Amino acid sequence: MNEATQPRRPTWLAGSAGGPRLARHTLTLVALALLLMPLADLSVITRDPWSELGRMLRGLAWPDFTAVESPFQALGLTVAVALWGTLAGVVLGFPLALAFARSRLVRAGCAFVRAIHELFWALLFLQVFGLSALTALAALAIPYAGIFAKVYAEILEQTPRAAAEALPPGVGRLSRFLYAELPLAWERLAAYTRYRFECGLRASVLLGFVGLPTLGFQLETAFREGRYPEAGALLWCFYLLIAALPWWSHRRLIPLLLVGGAFLLGPWPAVDGGLLWRFLSQDLWPAPLLDGEAAELVNWLARIPELGPAIGHTLLLGLLGTVGALLVALTLWPLASRHFGTPATRLAGRGLLVFLRSTPELMLAFVFLLLLGPSMLPAWLALALHNGALIAFLAARHADGLTPGMPGLPASGRLAYELLPRIYPGVLALLYYRAEVILRETAILGMLGVATLGYYIDEHFQYLMFDVAFFLLLITAGLNIAVDTLSRRLRPREVPLEDPCLR
Repeated sequence: MNEATQPRRPTWLAGSAGGPRLARHTLTLVALALLLMPLADLSVITRDPWSELGRMLRGLAWPDFTAVESPFQALGLTVAVALWGTLAGVVLGFPLALAFARSRLVRAGCAFVRAIHELFWALLFLQVFGLSALTALAALAIPYAGIFAKVYAEILEQTPRAAAEALPPGVGRLSRFLYAELPLAWERLAAYTRYRFECGLRASVLLGFVGLPTLGFQLETAFREGRYPEAGALLWCFYLLIAALPWWSHRRLIPLLLVGGAFLLGPWPAVDGGLLWRFLSQDLWPAPLLDGEAAELVNWLARIPELGPAIGHTLLLGLLGTVGALLVALTLWPLASRHFGTPATRLAGRGLLVFLRSTPELMLAFVFLLLLGPSMLPAWLALALHNGALIAFLAARHADGLTPGMPGLPASGRLAYELLPRIYPGVLALLYYRAEVILRETAILGMLGVATLGYYIDEHFQYLMFDVAFFLLLITAGLNIAVDTLSRRLRPREVPLEDPCLR
């Protein structure tokens, strides 16, 4: 075997400029997770999870569509909320994207609104708008505006500057954008908007967990009451909706969907301006702070639950979810790659990835909670499987575009020496991109009983203690911003991240 064909040491461990650094990052993450794992409650509390899992699988295999009440109305409302919420996010986010790079205030505001999960925004707006479409649209539009502003600004920043530099001196920012930047960036902007709409569909389903009448409301009710054939029918409806997305969301059909969705969203609630202003200016803030009473503020702070354990559980679950997602991604991506297996196994692998990445973490955690009982284990499994499947899907797609340079190697050699070294930097970069998303999801999983910050936020909303709930939301947003900043510093800068799903 000559030098050209001799197997090389994998560059994701060593042998390239970034190899040792990537290896250190990986080993540090895994070691930290193993060191802290004994602090996590990963116990299985239910007596016989396997029989319950069998009932769920039978319900999924033999769904009962006749038991579903008004499935088309729930599906239509789910699509309408996602479509109009995404559109509102685009309308709000596009102007912010133009000022994103030049304004620290805009960047800080966008970081704050996108750091709070859609479900927490829904809990806020429920207090003013009730169980209405306005609550659902606002819960999607506000965080999506911050996300669109950031991603659109990044896309515009990566647009070639030659066309803008050829414009005459004195051309305004808006004209430069319309004539020189938008035509070149349009395809990527549209691709990301389509991806965010798919995210909006999953978020719209999740809004049913706080009582809004989307598909998630019927799903939660069916699972909680053990009506698994009905739950299976609802899940199949959702998966078929996602699978058929390229056809029914064609740009020529969007105007019809918008018009039809507008009819499904009504009736609109009567907004009491005084009530809204009181909620924003008084209910969300500690009374001692508004009255300037420092002594009473100390008593108010005593009402705050112990933040140390809640923050610790949130960060621990986020770390375990991140490492779990990495392990799941490295395990699953070969199942969907053209370089391994047979057409049948690749089809099954891709189907598994689509199933896992299309199911929201909260829904997966809810199912695991019914199976395994209340502990951190259901939340960990949900975070690892959903995010790991998303990373594996993109890794397999990236690997399919590569041509191995050493023909004749067995599958294990092709994996270790050819493909994994070339895709691993991108996998790790994507993992760091998803770290902030994982932490956002970690917080809302507290609504299922895991003692993260989300548990206390949901509890104080239920007791109408809005000032304490809002304070905890600010803590959650601060944690997300800190983790996002850290992940940006750790990401491999030499890796070009072109896929919009990376954001």
